[in-house]
Amino acid sequence: MAVATRPAFEPVSSGEIQVLDRERAEEVDRRHQALAAYLELRGDDALLIQRPSNFAWLTCGGENVRPGSSDPTTSLFVTREARVALCNSVDSLQVFDHEISGLGFQLKERPWDEPRSVLIDDLCRGRRVATDVPWPGLRNADAELADFRRSLTAKEAQDLRGLARSLTRAVEATARNCAYGDAESEVAGQVAHRLLRHQMTPVRIQVMADGQGRRYRNWSCSGERIDRFCTISAIARQHGLHCGVTRTFSLGQPPQALLEAHQTASLVAASAFFFSQAGWDFQQTWPRIERIYEKYGAAEEWRTAEQGDVIGYEPSEVKLSSRTSLRLSAGTPIFWHPTVRVAGIGETVLLHPDRTEVLTRPEDWPQLSINVKGTSVQIPDILIRELTVRRR
Repeated sequence: MAVATRPAFEPVSSGEIQVLDRERAEEVDRRHQALAAYLELRGDDALLIQRPSNFAWLTCGGENVRPGSSDPTTSLFVTREARVALCNSVDSLQVFDHEISGLGFQLKERPWDEPRSVLIDDLCRGRRVATDVPWPGLRNADAELADFRRSLTAKEAQDLRGLARSLTRAVEATARNCAYGDAESEVAGQVAHRLLRHQMTPVRIQVMADGQGRRYRNWSCSGERIDRFCTISAIARQHGLHCGVTRTFSLGQPPQALLEAHQTASLVAASAFFFSQAGWDFQQTWPRIERIYEKYGAAEEWRTAEQGDVIGYEPSEVKLSSRTSLRLSAGTPIFWHPTVRVAGIGETVLLHPDRTEVLTRPEDWPQLSINVKGTSVQIPDILIRELTVRRR
């Protein structure tokens, strides 16, 4: 037997120490079989996958984009018999070592200076191919593929719970530690630091100081500094899945306008959680939410901003509104984020056959108990802190 040695300074590649995740590999096989049946049903020869959400779904959490970019480094070409990764010579080692190791994918590689489109066109020529992004001559199947992603498996739900706990801790820790005079951008940086430290990818961070969100409901952050109160909202990704959470804190006693708006937003959120029930058509859920806005003098507030999204492999798989036609099913995660004037609530929930589970449940945070049809629903309250000034 020959023994190969390597210089001490040369690191061992993870590709040389294969650790097979058998459960993940079996799930990838199962998903491939589901796609094979789909191809048979639609009369297609192959499926071209480029969207990061579909790549993550089929690979059970793999990434096909470089950090800081939205352009895919790798495409997947799926037939009934095989699944092939298409990438260039620069990205192939990392993709196979860290994203799809041991998952049964074949490789077709091209030099980095040759467009991946050349390889894709070669493979698609003479075949009937469906695709998840617009591509000349191919059938767009993006909407159909979204149905595969929408209901989570038990393993995906467990991964999402872990992400929800870590994300909630990061946002709450930031809210407990930032100080009077901190800029919104500084607070956003603290959130991002905590997320990245725990291997979560920041997707969206909003820091709204002193009612900034009333004027701009989709505000991100700026150099404005915190004076009295602040709302922090974040969406993060891990293992391909997304989760969102929102928290509000006040330095000293909250202004009356914030207390009143937060109370109304909490009532809306509690109703949204309670009436998001598996087996319901969403048009049974929505009127109950809209009625709370009307009952508490905020009838037009839901028109000023998005209220909620089915979340998962996309930050928004389905936007939930008065126009949404969707049958809610067990395994569906929803990020509810209603806003009322200067206040906002944001929690990610998961639907079960007999209940709705709040995944971003507060750990060390005040809560409101709201009664909905005889059931107590817990909603995160405003954290009241002492006024602290950071030394600069």
